Amino acid sequence: MSETMTGSSAEAGQRPMVVPSAEQDIDRLVSGQHHDPHAVLGAHALPAGSHGEDTVVVRAWRPDALGVTLVADDQRTEMRRVHPAGVFEGTLPERLSASYRLAIRFADDLEVTFEDPYRFWPTMGDLDLHLHGEGRHEGLWRHLGSHVREHQGVTGTSFAVWAPNAQSIRVVGDFNRWDGRIHPMRVLGGSGVWEVFIPGVAAGARYKYEVISEQGYLTLRSDPFAFAAEVPPATASVVDVSSHQWQDGRWLAERAATDWLTSPMSIYECHLASWRQRLDEGGGWRPLTYRELAEELPAYLAEMKFTHVQLLPVAEHPFGGSWGYQVTGYFAPTARFGSPDDFRYLVDKLHEAGIGVLVDWVIAHFPKDDWALARFDGTALYEHADPRQGEHPDWGTLVFNYSRNEVRNFLLANALYWIEEFHLDGLRVDAVASMLYLDYSRREGEWVTNRFGGRENLDAIDLIKEINAVVYQHHPSVLLVAEESTSWPAVSRPTYLGGLGFGFKWNMGWMNDTLTYFTKDPVHRRFHHHELTFALLYAFQENFVLPLSHDEVSHGKGSLLEKMPGDRWQKFANLRALIAWMWAHPGRQLLFMGGEFGQSAEWNHDQSLDWHLLEYPEHAGMHRMVATINSIYRSLPALWERDFDWTGFGWLDPNDVDHSVLSFLRHNADGTQHVACVANLTPVVRRDYRIGLPSGGRWVEVLNTDSPDFAGGGIGNGTVYSEAVPWQDREHSAMLTLPPLAVLWLVPENT
Repeated sequence: MSETMTGSSAEAGQRPMVVPSAEQDIDRLVSGQHHDPHAVLGAHALPAGSHGEDTVVVRAWRPDALGVTLVADDQRTEMRRVHPAGVFEGTLPERLSASYRLAIRFADDLEVTFEDPYRFWPTMGDLDLHLHGEGRHEGLWRHLGSHVREHQGVTGTSFAVWAPNAQSIRVVGDFNRWDGRIHPMRVLGGSGVWEVFIPGVAAGARYKYEVISEQGYLTLRSDPFAFAAEVPPATASVVDVSSHQWQDGRWLAERAATDWLTSPMSIYECHLASWRQRLDEGGGWRPLTYRELAEELPAYLAEMKFTHVQLLPVAEHPFGGSWGYQVTGYFAPTARFGSPDDFRYLVDKLHEAGIGVLVDWVIAHFPKDDWALARFDGTALYEHADPRQGEHPDWGTLVFNYSRNEVRNFLLANALYWIEEFHLDGLRVDAVASMLYLDYSRREGEWVTNRFGGRENLDAIDLIKEINAVVYQHHPSVLLVAEESTSWPAVSRPTYLGGLGFGFKWNMGWMNDTLTYFTKDPVHRRFHHHELTFALLYAFQENFVLPLSHDEVSHGKGSLLEKMPGDRWQKFANLRALIAWMWAHPGRQLLFMGGEFGQSAEWNHDQSLDWHLLEYPEHAGMHRMVATINSIYRSLPALWERDFDWTGFGWLDPNDVDHSVLSFLRHNADGTQHVACVANLTPVVRRDYRIGLPSGGRWVEVLNTDSPDFAGGGIGNGTVYSEAVPWQDREHSAMLTLPPLAVLWLVPENT
C-alpha cells in the first residue's frame, strides 16, 4: 500500500494530500475505528525510489501537540501535520528507525521527548494467543494485563486485554492525562487481544481501558487482569510490580510433604475489615491494614491453636456490604488494606506462625458494574447473553459463560494466580451448587436445559473438573474446598474416578441439623435427637468440612451464643457443648471469628468484633476452651487420622433419646488410640452413667466443657476406671458423672 504524501504543507492552511488508502486509515484512526493503529503510526518503509531505498515514513498522533520533531541520534526532523486531529508525519533514514524518539511541543512551549509506542513489536507471541484461544494458557496473567518490562531495550509497561467485539480500545491513565486519543491499541490477528507497549510507564500508574463498541459507544473499563486497583469507591486499575521476598520456603516444603486428609485441620474464618479495628486520627474506627494484621492475626491464631485461616474474599470489590462476594478485580487483592505486596507480607507472616491460608474464591457470578466485566466490549463477553443462563435472579449478578474458551481460561488462570503469586494454601469455592444446576433458584420457564434435556450445567461441571485437575497437578498439597449444599455425588472425589475433583466439601446438612438441634430448648431435644445422628449416615461419602460460618451469624440470624436457649449460664454451656461436639465429630472444623469467645451480637461487617467481652468470665472461659480444644485435638490422631473413613468412628449409644445423651468412639489409623466422646445435652446432672470402652484400666477426662477453667460448674470425673463389665458391645465399661449441657472427651491414661 502506498503511503506517500503529496501537496503543500499545513502552513498554507490546506490539508496535505494523502493517497486515498492512507487517508482512509488516518480518518479511521482519529475517529476511533481503527483496529491496528500500528499499521498507520510508527515507522513504515516507503516504496523503492520515492525518497531513496533506505528511507522510512514516521507518523505520530498527538492531538495535544503544537508540533512534533523526530529525534534520531543528533538529527532533528520537523514533522508535518497531515490531519487536523493531530496526526504528524516525517521521514527518516531506515538505519535510524529502530531508535528514534518524538520531541513534542505543547501549548505552554514545553517540549518533552518520548519514545514512540508505535515502533515496538507486540509483547505477546503466537503461542500465547493460540493457547488463550483454546482456553489452555495456564500462565495467562503473565501476558494479559499490565506488565512493567524492558522491551527492545526500553523500559515501559505493556498492556493487553481481550475484547474481540470492540471496534477500538485505547489505554488512558496518569501517563497521558486520561486522553484516549493518545494511546490506541492494536488487535493481534483474530485473537481478540488488544495490545500496546508504552515506554516510560512505571509501577503505580493508574489506568483504564477506553472501549469503543461496534455500535460506537464508549465506556471506561478497569482491567480484568489488573494486579492492583485504587481504593474503592475509586475504580481505576494500577500498574503493579512485586518486590516481596518470600520467607516461607520451610512452610511450603512442609506443606508439600503433608497429606491434609490424614493431618489435623481446624479453620478460623476471618473477615479482615471487621476482625479488629483501630482508632484513626479523626477519632473514628478503621480496619487494620494488611501489615497491621500481620502483627496481630498470626500470633492470635497460633495462640488459639488453629491450623488454618480462611479469609472472606480479598479480591477487589466495590461494595463492602457484599463482604467481597461480588468481585470486580479478580487478580487484585483489595486496596482497602494496602498493596498486593502488603497482602503477600501477611501471608508470609501467617506461614511463619505455622498457619495455612485459604481464601474464598467466587467464580459463580460477578456484579453488573458498568466499569468492570459486564458487557465488557459492548457485548455479553464474560457472561451469557441469554438472561436465563446469564443472570442470577437472587443476587442481581451475572453468570460466567463457562462454555467460552477464553472465559474458562480467565478462571483457570485466576486459580493458579492466587496460589502461585500469593502462596495461598487453598481456595474455598463459593456457591458451587449455583454453578452445577441450570435451574438453580429459577422457576419453570426461566432456565434452559442442557443438550440432553437435563438441568445439569455441563459446561460448568467440565470447568470445575478442569480447574481442580490442573491445580492439583501443579500443586497437589493445596486445599480446594467446595461450598456445595446439595446431594451432588462425589464432589470431593478425584476427577479420574468421576468426581468433581475437590479435596473437601462443606457439610451444609450437618450444619443445618446441628444448629436446629442446639437451638431447641432442652426439654424438646428428645424429639430432635436424631438430627444429631443423621449426619453419620453420610459422613464418609465425602471429605467434609463442618462449617459454622459467617452465613450463620448474619442477616438477622443472631450470633451463635444468642441462638442457644436458656438463661445466660445455659447459653454458654450449650455453646461450649456445641464446639466440643463439633471438634469430636468426623470432619474438619471451620469456625467464624467471634464464635471462639461467644460474641453476643450478630456479626456486623462494619464494626470490630466485641473484644472487650473477654473481660467477662464466661466469654474468657469460652475463649480458653476453644484454644484448649484445638490443642488437645492436634495431639490426638484419633480425632483426625481417619476422619473420612468409617473405621475411624463407632457409636457407643446413639439412641438414648430420653436422656438426650449421645456417645461415640474415635480411633486413630492403626487402632492403637481411642477417644470416647460423651454429650449430655440437657441441664440435668446424670450420675452413674455407664458407657462401653474398648479397653480396661484408667481413662482420663482430657476435656470437660463444664470445667471451671471454662466458666463451667466444675462437675466432672477427672479419672475413671474401666472395668471388665461388657456394655454397648464393648468388653469394658466405666461409670461416669455427666455434667449438665456438657461434652466429655476421655482417653486411656497412657495416651
